[in-house]
Amino acid sequence: MAVMKKSLAHLPLNKKQELKRLKSIILAEEPKTEFIILFGSHARGDWVDDEYQENHITYRYQSDFDILVITEDKESAAREGTWMRIENKYYGICHDRTPIDIIRHHIREVNNKLKEGHYFFSDIKQEGVLLYDSGSCKLERRRRIDPARRLEIAVEDFELWFESANGFFRQYKHAVNDNELNIAAFELHQATERFYDAALLVCTGYCPKLHNIERLGRMISRVHPEFLKIFPQKTKREKDLFKQLKKAYVDARYKKDYRITQDELDYLVKRVEKLRDLVERTCRNKITELKQALRASS
Repeated sequence: MAVMKKSLAHLPLNKKQELKRLKSIILAEEPKTEFIILFGSHARGDWVDDEYQENHITYRYQSDFDILVITEDKESAAREGTWMRIENKYYGICHDRTPIDIIRHHIREVNNKLKEGHYFFSDIKQEGVLLYDSGSCKLERRRRIDPARRLEIAVEDFELWFESANGFFRQYKHAVNDNELNIAAFELHQATERFYDAALLVCTGYCPKLHNIERLGRMISRVHPEFLKIFPQKTKREKDLFKQLKKAYVDARYKKDYRITQDELDYLVKRVEKLRDLVERTCRNKITELKQALRASS
């Protein structure tokens, strides 16, 4: 059985120190941790820490540390309070730090996914860097998924989720025409969420059950850093407007004090249109890549 990589020699010293601190925090807060694995761009060595200009404003965008924590049981993986404390402690200790995105699954679930040939977890086992191993259990062998089936799944996910996102986008326009701005904000949030879902499922085969569009955006940025540019948050206005969209999932439906103006929606819909176009291009490119891989394997 292939042994997972353990070396962080490709990372600069400050990132190694940040990961060491993060590992210590996780183990202190969640003693039932079996494995901690770094995956994504920092494991591969192609992380991004760059700047770009838009409308004469300079923005910085930065790849996260993508971390898979595998716990002994389902309950440990599901305790939201524990994982919020871990993130808060990390950001409190590591100033000017690399952002983190932690996903948590229990050992039985991960091993089942590996046996099924689930390519998200298989890729993590192949490309990831093992930061911690309790030594009390083992990860299953990677089972390769059939390239034809991989392509079939990607096409199905694209057709289902991209069209679903476009459906909510059409409903947004209807709500605007009816001057139902709170409903429009909710529909725009749902379109945003589902565009992200489509890209994640097509490109990685993994999409958590989240309504947090900020986290979904950061997750898909592992695939393409262009996604980090969709909702810039350099200025206070940009941050406030994105916050309005994030809150729309609950507040626009249930809170009397939620307010959004047509001007605010006009700004946000332009960003979502950019997201839609980027998702479509990224997904179609991935499907083309999968078709080429299938032909090469035939």
